[in-house]
Amino acid sequence: MRADSSSTICVCKRELGIAIGFLVPPVLVPNTNDQDKLAYHISIMFYIIGGVATLLFILVIIVFKEKPKHPPSRAQSLSYALASPDASYLSSIIRLFKNLNFVLLVITYGLNAGAFYALSTLLNRMVISHYPGEEVNAGRIGLTIVISGMLGAVISGIWLDRSKTYKETTLVVYIMSLVGMVVYTLTLNLGHLWIVFITAGTMGFFMTGYLPLGFEFAVELTYPESEGMSSGLLNVSAQVFGIIFTISQGQIINNYGTMPGNIFLCVFLTLGAGLTAFIRADLRRQKANKETPDNKLQEEEEEESNTSKAPTTVSEEHL
Repeated sequence: MRADSSSTICVCKRELGIAIGFLVPPVLVPNTNDQDKLAYHISIMFYIIGGVATLLFILVIIVFKEKPKHPPSRAQSLSYALASPDASYLSSIIRLFKNLNFVLLVITYGLNAGAFYALSTLLNRMVISHYPGEEVNAGRIGLTIVISGMLGAVISGIWLDRSKTYKETTLVVYIMSLVGMVVYTLTLNLGHLWIVFITAGTMGFFMTGYLPLGFEFAVELTYPESEGMSSGLLNVSAQVFGIIFTISQGQIINNYGTMPGNIFLCVFLTLGAGLTAFIRADLRRQKANKETPDNKLQEEEEEESNTSKAPTTVSEEHL
């Protein structure tokens, strides 16, 4: 399985869980002023979540392996060969943060994913503020964002697998995420819920489609460092920016309304798109895949054949 496809599948599975999180809680927890009834339904929801999490934990312990029996690619095989048993976690972190292109990607990925997390967290409040009593439809809008995002992740992964245009694809999807966010901001208060479904779905298509692109671009920029290291730093950046954006946007919505809160996210998405343009496409993993022993041997044989033919040509001219 190609690395692009595996990242896309992982993102889609995560988004499927988020989609269930959007759809199920409004059904399990009704909108009521009875505190006892509300606490009862919330406790049931938490018990269900705890049971599912425990089951997944057991499956991870039993089923998951440290690494595959055979490397999935030549670049990964070379990465295993280059890995030093004495390498430390701290030294790897230091090397990654000395990579300017990766640092820029960590920041831009955190801005995009953090904006998406804040938007998802505050979606219910924003929709209800303009469409009172539409709690169920607010969950459906979130479901629409995630499902369209899963489609975007699959399409972007397929395109990246065929074109290998990492920076160009990442930049275009980032700009389209910004455009989708602007359109969603301008149409949220129009009074037509079906328009919100369309604009939110379009925004989710690009914002979620960006996630596998960021992971794959990071692997390219940091090869032969551990893929888990680069992916972990991207996730840390996303969580940190997500917490900051959720708290900040929530305060802005409380004091000034939903549109200023969404404009707040648009400003940072604009910053992220600008920083993405400065990332240099240093595709180290692709170079490693091309510089295989077979290719090197073929190049050496061609050089030897060329040098052996040269004296023959000269002697024929002399004769």
